[in-house]
Amino acid sequence: MDKGNVRKLKRSELEMILSWRNHPNVRRYMFSQEIITLDEHLKWYDTAVENSCKHLLIYELDGTSQGFINFSVVKESKIADWGFYASPTASKGIGTLLGLSALNYAFKEMALHKVCGQVLAFNQKSMGLHRKLGFKEEGMLREQSFTAGVYHSIYLYGLLASEWT
Repeated sequence: MDKGNVRKLKRSELEMILSWRNHPNVRRYMFSQEIITLDEHLKWYDTAVENSCKHLLIYELDGTSQGFINFSVVKESKIADWGFYASPTASKGIGTLLGLSALNYAFKEMALHKVCGQVLAFNQKSMGLHRKLGFKEEGMLREQSFTAGVYHSIYLYGLLASEWT
């Protein structure tokens, strides 16, 4: 079975990932839930591609783009924060395939030592996915994020290269 692949995001794909990011089923799990304009999105991209610590990636399965991944490496540490989302039309199970491919890329291609994730407390699916991928819960920041008029706790996850098989 094809598990897909991860590759660099192309500028020509920005409108596609913006439509995914702004979709209500994706946006509701973001730390910032506002709708992002195309102009804001282009400015973000132009800044990110100039930053060697940012890695903007697309997950593909059978030649079709299925998700977006962002690794932000802490300079010279080989430790990165990650964020990701699947296309709102992606099939069930794409999150796991995306995660496996992205983490293979992180540990094999980028030679990272550790990948860290932050998840809003109400996002049970993402917490479950992190655990399924082998992440360990490393802590919780109580009522750390003010999202949609409510304070939410943030769970912290980490996965070491030595734990990745």
